[in-house]
Amino acid sequence: MAGSQDFAVDPRNADLKIYVNGALVPRAEAKVSVFDAGFVLGDGVWEGLRLHKRALLFLETHLDRLYEGLAAIELDIGLTREALTAEIWRTLKANGMEHGAHLRLMATRGEKAAANQDPRNWLGKPTIVLTAEYKEPSPAIVTQGLALATASIRCTPAEMFDMRLNSHSRLALITALLEAIRAGADEALMLDPNGYVSSCNATNFFWVKDGRVCTSTGDFCFNGVTRGNVIKLCRDNGIPITLGDFHLADVHEADEAFVTGTFGGLTPVREIDGVALPATLPGPVTTQLRALYAGLKDAQAA
Repeated sequence: MAGSQDFAVDPRNADLKIYVNGALVPRAEAKVSVFDAGFVLGDGVWEGLRLHKRALLFLETHLDRLYEGLAAIELDIGLTREALTAEIWRTLKANGMEHGAHLRLMATRGEKAAANQDPRNWLGKPTIVLTAEYKEPSPAIVTQGLALATASIRCTPAEMFDMRLNSHSRLALITALLEAIRAGADEALMLDPNGYVSSCNATNFFWVKDGRVCTSTGDFCFNGVTRGNVIKLCRDNGIPITLGDFHLADVHEADEAFVTGTFGGLTPVREIDGVALPATLPGPVTTQLRALYAGLKDAQAA
């Protein structure tokens, strides 16, 4: 079994250069300090990007999310959006990349004087790492689909741990995924504090009943760029969509379902908590939205 982030090994990734604090270094030499706040505490934020036909998809929206996250944790990385964008393209050029790459931009509070929580003990220089690898979603996942299992771990409200912040701290989500794996599933479906269906452990969740797309309100799930694009595609193309509070029993009666994310786009779901969904994968609404999303990506590259 594999989740929505499954990918085929690509030999071109063995010799890629990694961006580490302005330097482009061989993969085997890319390192940060053991006193780095990201390593010690998960004190940082990250962003995922897709390179598609020489275009960085939805770059400005991703940068909005990144800089909002940096502001939330009071971290100044010393680079404007324009300067950071130039560094991203420098990394891609150094690797000769034009298409089919997945990027992960990581910014942490950097090296600290000691391995402790207090942000005042940092040494004043953030750590910025950018990995760019050739990664494409597994073609088989489109017809195989994902199996989801509901986890006991809940999504959290902003006053506890804001799910809309792309934090390096992912332990609760990993624990939810481990619970789902033990149940024989590929990913975890998570509820919000009130018991309504919210999100998966690494992706946003949508389901379809009688031609209507349904998803959570967004208050307790990831601030997904792909999620936002799918909601807009529905509204712009006359596909009925409802954002609301839904019970797990509602989801078990779905005709079809899918998850969204920067890497996989729209990934079909075949079963939830052992309940097989009736639509042949990918379902008709999922197929329509996948086509619309493919057109949206190509428009970015035009």
